[in-house]
Amino acid sequence: MNVQELTETLIGKDSLGILKTIDSKYGSEAVFTSSFGLEDQIITHLIFSQGLNIRVVTLDTGRLFKETYEVQQRTLDQYGKKIEVFFPDPKDLERYLTEKGPNAFYQSIELRKECCHIRKVLPLNRALVGAKLWITGIRKEQSGNRNDMPLVEIDSAKEILKVHPILQWSWEDCLSFAKENKIPYNPLHEEGYPSIGCAPCTRAIEPGEDFRAGRWWWENEDTKECGLHWVDGKLTRKKGN
Repeated sequence: MNVQELTETLIGKDSLGILKTIDSKYGSEAVFTSSFGLEDQIITHLIFSQGLNIRVVTLDTGRLFKETYEVQQRTLDQYGKKIEVFFPDPKDLERYLTEKGPNAFYQSIELRKECCHIRKVLPLNRALVGAKLWITGIRKEQSGNRNDMPLVEIDSAKEILKVHPILQWSWEDCLSFAKENKIPYNPLHEEGYPSIGCAPCTRAIEPGEDFRAGRWWWENEDTKECGLHWVDGKLTRKKGN
């Protein structure tokens, strides 16, 4: 299916209906990538509680918060389902750490993006091998540069369809749903961390700050992304076939 056809198939469905439709059409050829944030935990719950065949994978950068690992374990214990884990290539990490040091990402945007590329982008590429559709936990409310994201798009670099099933949800919607359904979520969310990545690159935000202000807070760029959703330096936006 192309973007337009899939959009017409999914439009008007709620998040669970979107995931069930994807499951019926793609099954295990659809991949959901989770970082164990609140949004991702909701999608994981919908997939696991409904017994869908969609693969759930995570990218372990090696520098996550201990609370993130605790949520991962609680999720495995609660649902009894498999979550595939993808790590960075040890040789890539060895080279980066040897040549540039463990905290080189603080020194420049280029070095930070190189670290993200090694720890996230390359493992993601391996996780998506053989997949036809990629599911994310992106929400429009997360940052201004995500406001115009469509429900369905295509990542032209990876040549794969992307679907954002909870795109329209608010933070309050997510939190309420998680509590109502007893979904495990990261306690750091209640300590001012709405967006949680690697521990050295994430801080709590102050009241009134942007949702993602705590990510790579030392950088001055208006748009801060790790590269998972970028093609040629821009967020993926291609809406054609």
